Amino acid sequence: MRSALVYLALLALGVAGVLYMSKLGGSVEIRVADYEITLHFAIALLILAIVFAALHLVFSIIGRLRRAPHHLRIRRDAKRRAEGDAAVTRALLALAAGSADKARIEVRRARDRLGETPQTLVLLAEAERLAGREDAATEAFLKLSQRDDAKFLGLRGLLRQAIQREDWPTAQRLAREAEEAQPGAAWLRQERETLALRTRDWREALALSAPGVGQAPLALAAAAQETDPSRAQDLERQAFQADRGFAPAALAYANRLRRVASAKRAREVLRDAWKASPHPDLAEAYLEGESEPLARARAAEQLVQVNPKHPESLLLVGRLATAAALTGRARQELDALVATGQADRRAFIALSDLEEAEHGDSPEGRAAQAKWLRLAATAPPEPRWRCASCGTDQEAWAPSCPRCGAAGTIAWTSPQTLPVAAG
Repeated sequence: MRSALVYLALLALGVAGVLYMSKLGGSVEIRVADYEITLHFAIALLILAIVFAALHLVFSIIGRLRRAPHHLRIRRDAKRRAEGDAAVTRALLALAAGSADKARIEVRRARDRLGETPQTLVLLAEAERLAGREDAATEAFLKLSQRDDAKFLGLRGLLRQAIQREDWPTAQRLAREAEEAQPGAAWLRQERETLALRTRDWREALALSAPGVGQAPLALAAAAQETDPSRAQDLERQAFQADRGFAPAALAYANRLRRVASAKRAREVLRDAWKASPHPDLAEAYLEGESEPLARARAAEQLVQVNPKHPESLLLVGRLATAAALTGRARQELDALVATGQADRRAFIALSDLEEAEHGDSPEGRAAQAKWLRLAATAPPEPRWRCASCGTDQEAWAPSCPRCGAAGTIAWTSPQTLPVAAG
């Protein structure tokens, strides 16, 4: 509404100006050589306006003709862009449907219309991979890796191919280049951690792992690779602090402390580990140096004070009390263990040994022993180190399974519990 009023006001001013000039009168004379033209002022003004309008129209037409090729290119490019985008969409649909031939056809159309853009090169690589043409896919990824705006995409594709063919040195090199191209990428961090595990580079795996108990096995494995004793001790301490219930870490750290004349601190580490998660190897390390049965029984009593009701504590005290001829104490602990419902084969064998210690080779003793041995035959077996990947029992913990090569799958487990991989 305001614009219309402005236009009307301008029109009124123009008309008023024309009327005013017409009332002024006067004439315009044009002389060329011997020729003379005299025009009324209003007529001359009108002719001037017409000439200006005609010139403006001519120049506008010339300008449009000059800009016509550019506008045609814009419209042609827009059409090609639309056709290329449609081909990209169809290629994505073909890839999602697993149709390699259809995807390659649509990618070719997209490249014809859009050129070799990052999008078309990625689609080309994926279409070639789907068709089983890894060499062609590699060529597309290489082109991507040479572009400043898509280097990470190309490196990611090349890294994935290297991992699939288990070319670990190449994969590690590509991972480092990708880290430089895209620092801090979450996907790349996970891939680097996987590579570190596969190549048994435990220090790298530890540096890339998330904080928590999962770091304990990695730190312990890294300590075994460390040549500097001081650094190895730091890693063993890190493993123990990450998971005090991880017995191999506690044992390694305690043994290291013993070697540097810190026997008292070593026993404290073993007690802390027993409190978190009792393990038979912890007891053997704690009782090291104690040869007399009674001294071993007393040392065991000190150890289990931090976790007295655990089945391993009851079993340990019961066995050593039997060996020290403390049959009453042994009976108390072993009966309590059976009452928990968590007794395994070791508990019933220990009760059989206790019957022999109490009754000797007597009919009563043999009958009692036979009863416990029958129960032992059907009782769950004792826990052991076992690979969760291949199910193979192991003599000791290791960062990777010697049989199947899986990393972080060996755990202390028994048939009563599902195996949980350590690390």
